[in-house]
This record gives sequence, C-alpha cells and structure tokens, in this order.
Amino acid sequence: MKIKFTKMQGLGNDFVVLDAVRQDFVPTPAQVRYLADRHFGVGCDQLLVVERPTQSGVDFRYRIFNADGGEVEQCGNGARCFARFVVDSGLTAKREIRVETRGGIIAPRLEDDGEVTVDMGVPRFAPAQIPFVAAAETVVHALEVNGRQVDVSVVSMGNPHAVQVVADADAAPVASDGPAIEAHPRFPQRVNAGFMQIVDRHSIRLRVYERGAGETLACGTGACAAVVAGIRRGLLDSPVRVSTRGGELSIAWAGAERPVLMTGPAVAVFDGVLDFPEELK
Repeated sequence: MKIKFTKMQGLGNDFVVLDAVRQDFVPTPAQVRYLADRHFGVGCDQLLVVERPTQSGVDFRYRIFNADGGEVEQCGNGARCFARFVVDSGLTAKREIRVETRGGIIAPRLEDDGEVTVDMGVPRFAPAQIPFVAAAETVVHALEVNGRQVDVSVVSMGNPHAVQVVADADAAPVASDGPAIEAHPRFPQRVNAGFMQIVDRHSIRLRVYERGAGETLACGTGACAAVVAGIRRGLLDSPVRVSTRGGELSIAWAGAERPVLMTGPAVAVFDGVLDFPEELK
C-alpha cells in the first residue's frame, strides 16, 4: 500500500500531511507510529489527515494524530500547515477556509506575505470543558507536581493546556515536570504543559511539553493558551509576540468571548511516497 505524503513544518513543529480526499486512507495507530518514527519512518511530531467534511458550512475535516498514535483535538501549527497544503496541492482555491476538527471549527486564512492566520476559536476555562478536576473555575489553580506546589492556568484551545509562569524558559524543568503534568490525575484526558517566561507586556518566551509527543520546538495552541493565561492574570496585553525554540508567532486576543487569532509561517519541506511494511498494510 503506497501512500503519497507531504512533509511540512511550522516553526520546527513538523508534520506528515496526508491527502485522504484523493486517496483512500484511514490510518491505524500502528501506521501513525511508523510514519512518525524518525529512524524507520518519515519522522514527525504529528500526522495530519485531510478529509472531506462531515457537516455543512465547512470546507474540510482535519484529523490530528500524535506520534504515539493517539488522535487529538487540535494543533495550531498544524492548522497553518493544513491551510498551506490544501491551497498548494489544489484542493481549494480559497484563501480563507473553514475546517472541522475534534476541537471545533477553525478558520485559517492565507496572508499576502505567505504567513497564515488562524481563528482558533474562543478559549474555554470551565474545569469540565478542559477537562480538569477542580471545585470551581479560577484564573490560577494549585497543582501538586513532583512533591511541590505549582500554580497553573488551565485553558482549552480545543485541546487542554496547563500554563505556568517561570523566571527563565531555558532553565525551566520541562524534562521533569512536563511528563508529570501531562499525566497528572487531575487531567483525565492528559494535558499539554506550558512553561512561559514574561519578557514584557507584549512578549513572552515559551516551551511546551506536548501530550503524546514530548517537548516540541513550537506549539501553536500552547502559544494561544499561554497568551490567554497571561492576559487573564494581568501580565500581558494583546497582541503578544511568542518566541519558541522554533521561531516566533503573533497571538492576538481581545478577551471575553472573542476568538484567539494566531499568525505564523507554514512551510512545505518535501513530497514523497511511502510503502508500508507488510505487517502494517
């Protein structure tokens, strides 16, 4: 079974993108893990699958699979790559599209300078919507992590995030606290752990330990969640420049019931054809 794919990246967060509109393919978890393997497969943080929509009023369905084979709700850097892919591959001539995801409808738009702006939807804070085990919604929650208390802001950007403020992003305990927060029992569907350093009121540095993928060079929804958390805590003003290890994003949020707007690059790296091993066909 030979499958055509495109390798893409957004700020170093890398993806294998599959066109399931013009070729018949529904990946199994084992196939996702093989594709994501950087030694035996193509190598990626996430697999993105382009499908026909299942509801009216949208252009495509967008499915996201982490490197461990699990399907997740949303991916911001992936959304930009998705938009770039469907235009460049001739699946649509529109410069602004509406896309259904497990986390809700998003609206990516290709800008004249080649970057992509994505309407990521309205952030959610109620514990049941994250989901997060808590008695009530507050701006900051205390979380027991590796024997000490960590203050986190919990935000859903279609997928769950726990964001903490750190003095120095480079020195943040991402390798130790990231896995502990991701698998914390108060997050029944696991969580993405963000480590945010405030540079000034319009600038942050950010590292994210992603659920099912580990630390990545950038996380689009993580950048959105961090900015939202910082604005709610009175530490930031929109718009905010988010510096990640893979590059920079611009995040804007007007507050309340307004959507978060994310702008950044999306780059095609190469095209290829993969023939799965017999045991995976």
